[in-house]
Amino acid sequence: MSFAEADKSKPYFPLSRGGPNDGFSNEDSASATCFCGAVQLEFPLKAPGFVKDSNHICNCTDCHKIHSSMFGSNFIVLNTHLKHLRGESDLATYSLSTTTTTGNTMTNYFCKTCGSLMYRRGTGFPGTSIMRIGTVDDFTLMETVLKPDIEQFIKDRVSWLGDVKGAKHVQGYHWAPEE
Repeated sequence: MSFAEADKSKPYFPLSRGGPNDGFSNEDSASATCFCGAVQLEFPLKAPGFVKDSNHICNCTDCHKIHSSMFGSNFIVLNTHLKHLRGESDLATYSLSTTTTTGNTMTNYFCKTCGSLMYRRGTGFPGTSIMRIGTVDDFTLMETVLKPDIEQFIKDRVSWLGDVKGAKHVQGYHWAPEE
């Protein structure tokens, strides 16, 4: 069954690399797993660990490259609430500050085996992890809790891609953890 055909009122786990029923979601938290299943995280779906209004599509040039795509789809959680269920030692890091639009050093955490980018941490975002919506195991969360609130760097969006429906559109960078 495809995601389009799935009952979106129930959890939908199309890939389970760690074995049957490996991923999970409930009203408080959910799991995210790399493509090969070596790394699995647990993250909150509510405040205080889940940063409200942080779900975003990013069209910046860094996201074009790091995602090998035209944009990144992300959400933010507090580091204190991000749990490594397995594979923390299977994560490699790569840091870069020369190309980020903000000038912040961004450190990427990715699986050593399959290369899946699990999250990023930046000097401009202390105490937080920028997670990838595409790593979340329950695809129904993409339609609900993780639906993007913001589309940023629309000035760098490719011309053939339209606005993200229902999202606030920002020309450049948006970060407002105090709001």
